[in-house]
Formats: sequence, C-alpha cells, structure tokens
Amino acid sequence: MEYRQLGASGIMVPVLSFGTATFGGSESFKAWGNTQTKEATRLVDICMEAGINMFDTADIYSEGLSEEVLGQSLAHRQRDKIILSTKSTFTFGEAPNNQGSSRIHMLKQVEGSLKRLQTDYIDIYHMHGFDGNTPVEETLRTLDDLVQSGKIRYIAASNFSGWHLMKSLAVSEKYGWNRYVAHQVYYSLTNREYEWELMPLGMDQKVGAIVWSPLAGGRLGGKFSRKKEWPETGRVAQGGSPVPETAVEKEHLFRITDALEAVAEETGKTVSQVAINWLLQRPTVANIIIGARNEEQLMQNLEAVGWKLSADQVKRLDEASEIPPVYPYWHQRQNLTLNPPPRFY
Repeated sequence: MEYRQLGASGIMVPVLSFGTATFGGSESFKAWGNTQTKEATRLVDICMEAGINMFDTADIYSEGLSEEVLGQSLAHRQRDKIILSTKSTFTFGEAPNNQGSSRIHMLKQVEGSLKRLQTDYIDIYHMHGFDGNTPVEETLRTLDDLVQSGKIRYIAASNFSGWHLMKSLAVSEKYGWNRYVAHQVYYSLTNREYEWELMPLGMDQKVGAIVWSPLAGGRLGGKFSRKKEWPETGRVAQGGSPVPETAVEKEHLFRITDALEAVAEETGKTVSQVAINWLLQRPTVANIIIGARNEEQLMQNLEAVGWKLSADQVKRLDEASEIPPVYPYWHQRQNLTLNPPPRFY
C-alpha cells in the first residue's frame, strides 16, 4: 500500500482508507448500509491485511452507531497501528447546543466519540462542515486545546468553501494555533468543481485532500452506463447516495462511463477501479475513502492501487468529464497572460 504525507503535517496516510458510514444501519442511514460488528470486523481485518490502517467515520453516522461498531471491530487491534478519523459539527441531539462547531458542542462530541470508539485519542478530527454562527476563533482555539490535551492528533476541515478554509488558516497562523492539515472533500470524475478553487488553495497552503464518494455516490461503480438499464434498486435508486441526483446530469454521466468502459477494457480493470485510479493521480490527493457493504465490493476497490493509468488514458478521462467552469474561473481561463500560464490543477 502506498503512503502519502498528509498536507503540511508529519503524518503519513495510506492512499486508501475505509469509510464506515455503512456501519450501524440506523433508520436514517439504512439506505447507506446496515453492517454490524461481526461483518464489520471481517471488513476491518481485510483492510488491515491489505495495508489499509486508516478508518473514517463521523458522530452523526447512524447517530453514533457507526463509531460504536467501528470501535468494537478494532478492539482487538493494537491502537498505534490504527489511524482513526472522525468528525463533528452537524446536529447530534435535540438541544439547541447539540450542533455546530462551538466549544460547548465540540467538547461534548469529542468525549462521546472517544467513548464510542473505545480509544483515548483521535488521529484526525474534522469539522464536518463550516459553522457560520460560531466565531472561527472559538472553533480553532477549542481544537488547539484538544490537540494540546492529547485527545486529538491533527485537525481537518470538510466541505468548506475556499474562503472558509483560507480564513481558518489565517486565524490559526495569527494566533499560532494548530492549523487544518487536510480537507475532506467530494471529488470524482462526474463532479470536478474541487479543481476550480479548493485544489489550487490546497497546493498553495499545503492542505491535503481526503476524498469522499470517489465513485459519485455509486454512479461510477459499473452499474450505470449508456448500455445498461437504469437500476431500480441499490443505494442511488433508494435515495441513499450522499451525492444528490441534481448534481449529476445523466448525459454527462454517460459520456464519462463511455470513456471509463473503454479504458477499463484496455487495462483489464473495472470501471470503479479506473475511476479511483484517476483520482490518485490528481494533485493534493493524499487519501481516498472507499466504502463497501460486503467483502466482494471491498476486494474490488482494493484493486484500484498498485498500477497507473497512462497519460493518454488520463487525458481521455479528463476530456470526457470536463465541464465549463463558473465565473470567475471561465474569465480567468480565457484571460491568461502569464508566461507560462498557471496550472489550475
């Protein structure tokens, strides 16, 4: 398994991590998955055998059950061999203070996550989204205190816009606090908006990308194609995809799957393996979160590493997935005057 440095930090992470949003299976997450401890332990063991020692979860996944099942699945493992990633910010309970990135909410959620995960520290702790109601200074000071206390090793953001992330980095620099070393982002062949601003920001500020939903919420898993009937069952059809239907236009998807199927035939790989391998060749990408409901899906995703697409194959996938950028990016692209012109990714 290849390891990469995570942003401007000293921690090395495997290029693949295992996402456990399918663990627990509470009512609101049943469409995602319903993996319980016995099967979860088997999936964790397969990951460890393959060199994947990083596991991603969040407090809201199945209302904490995902963290509980993951904690039970890792209980027999040596803690310093594991990299645990979890998150907070979103609503966890009914009280007014059970949401956001405030000091009162974060301190409560960190303690809850530690208990559910059966550990005394979290390796990478994410703000699951940007909280516009809480001062950035309050959030980052609290995170810095948690790092100083040893309960968190590294801090990260998730789903921030460019100004959210840059403001946070500036505040950390101003006060000498720990800074976000990673940004967990949605990035796939079907949706490449990450490249417009967040990728250049990550390159400039040395913030590594941890990619969620690399298969566009299941659309690049091989079931969706111009040559196939649109599936009536599965996570996408059941509304369990984290990527909304409005985010992926059907003809755009088919242009991409056409190219993926051609490259898959050339390489002897599957459509999903090609889609993940394309991401592994993009700048700033340090880690890709893969998910699986069963052993077969997991084993297939593991085959996305250990090889590389050719430059020509990458170019064809780039061309098939390109979409016109929004303002001001189209204006910047048509008015490049620097020599040589700057790279957008």
